[in-house]
Amino acid sequence: MVREDDLVRLAQEGQAAAFEALVERHQARVYSLALRLTGNPHDAFDMAQEALLKAFLSLPSFRGQSAFSTWLHRITTNVCLDEMRKRGRRPLLAVEREDDDAPPRVHPDPAPGPEAEALRREERRAIERAIAALPEEFRVPLVLRDLQGFSYEEIADLTGLPLGTVKSRIHRARLQLRERLAPELFPARDVSASEEGRRRG
Repeated sequence: MVREDDLVRLAQEGQAAAFEALVERHQARVYSLALRLTGNPHDAFDMAQEALLKAFLSLPSFRGQSAFSTWLHRITTNVCLDEMRKRGRRPLLAVEREDDDAPPRVHPDPAPGPEAEALRREERRAIERAIAALPEEFRVPLVLRDLQGFSYEEIADLTGLPLGTVKSRIHRARLQLRERLAPELFPARDVSASEEGRRRG
């Protein structure tokens, strides 16, 4: 397999086949990011195509200071956020500052068999559904932080929100995820807890 750095260099030299190979490697992740940000498959497809076109046009300015994938994901993020701003879909109401908290995490069997692997896939689908159901002002910063790895400062710069608002929204998004995921991922624990409460009552 051709190294990605070599594909980037060849694409910068004008070889269309090299850029097509880069697109094949990254288009699924670009679409996935756009879908998580926009929450709409049709919009996500359009935004992914626009991001890839912008990446092609901007390729001469890519200097390799970060991984190509990081650079491409930043372009995708900016394309999605710019479009949402144009449509007035980004609520600007600041929320009260809260302390940060860790995102909900699922701990699968380190060596899963078929049943455990099927359970892990269902857990991933449940998490994806819960993220998609979040209000946009919470979903966007959560995706950028917990799925894309942007720093709080980078998210504030990308979204134009105050740093405190970014942290607060991410915290609230994580709390909402826990509330949504608990019945699906931990039903037995919830049932036992409620039964214990009745016994004590």
